Amino acid sequence: MSGLSRASGKPRVAVIGTGGTFAMHARHAFDWVEYSESGVVHPIGDLVEQLDRIDLDIEILPQSFRMIGSTGILPQDWMELAQLIRRTVQDDPGLTGIVVTHGTATMEETAWFLQLTTDIRQPIVLTGAQRPLNTSGSDAMANLRAALAVAAAPQAQGQGVLVVMDGMVFAARDVSKAASFELHAFEATPYGPLGRVDADGSVVLRRRVTSSISHSMLPALDMSSSRTLPRVDMVVSYAGADGAAIDGVLAAGARGIISIGLAPGRPANGERAALQRAVAQGVVVVQAARAARGVVPPQAFLQRDGVLAGGDLAAPKLRILLMLILAQSPLPDAAAIQALLLAH
Repeated sequence: MSGLSRASGKPRVAVIGTGGTFAMHARHAFDWVEYSESGVVHPIGDLVEQLDRIDLDIEILPQSFRMIGSTGILPQDWMELAQLIRRTVQDDPGLTGIVVTHGTATMEETAWFLQLTTDIRQPIVLTGAQRPLNTSGSDAMANLRAALAVAAAPQAQGQGVLVVMDGMVFAARDVSKAASFELHAFEATPYGPLGRVDADGSVVLRRRVTSSISHSMLPALDMSSSRTLPRVDMVVSYAGADGAAIDGVLAAGARGIISIGLAPGRPANGERAALQRAVAQGVVVVQAARAARGVVPPQAFLQRDGVLAGGDLAAPKLRILLMLILAQSPLPDAAAIQALLLAH
């Protein structure tokens, strides 16, 4: 099917609401910081009803997931959201695209999880808001309008999971939130956005996602509701850091550790022994860098300690990728895990 409405010929886009700032109701016009204190969260259907003025010829199909502040989202929520997206497309293969409204705090992580676990032709576009809909200068409707335009755009087909915020289009792999309250809060350092959505709703993509990024090389994962993902923790290095945090996550049962090292991707000297202990216990340790443009290639010092290189993938996304790798059965060997980390 073409992705057009059977009756009207319009592109058809499912909008899945997951809560976040986008759905929250502020206490007053300039309640841009503590708006969650109102305790009011609107379902996506109520918000979509206000879209009669967006000036896009798109049929919108609202679908609720659950109301979650993005600081509270869990891996189980990711798996169930991926299931819902797959089921939505299976039930209605004529959809042009999917939009997911989401809180901005962990939007980049949800986008990357969906990138690794959903393999559909239709674009999956995440968007949200920095300011609730009922506040002055809210970006909620503008961001939703832009996300709908991208989800309906022919050039977005086959591009995997995208994030659209403040008129810019980002690849799930590259995007990160770089500001707490600014409207232009998302960036893709160092590669930049894929394109933008102009004021008239037209979509301009100047770059395309490479096939190796738009389609995960991981085997399909069982997304049953009973499935849990292995625990992977992150430990940040700093001047004078020792092994206490590493020993703590080991005691908590971590099967993987992302060591967010000092640039150029090395842990503090005091952490090395604890990381070696982790490797000796069979825990997979991956070295990342805390620098915004950090790159950690395979190196002799890592190989000596049995630590894997994280490449240029940001630490939170390395964590998600490692969780999914460790969930495979049988578990890949160290060389295969290293290859998967660098290939994504």
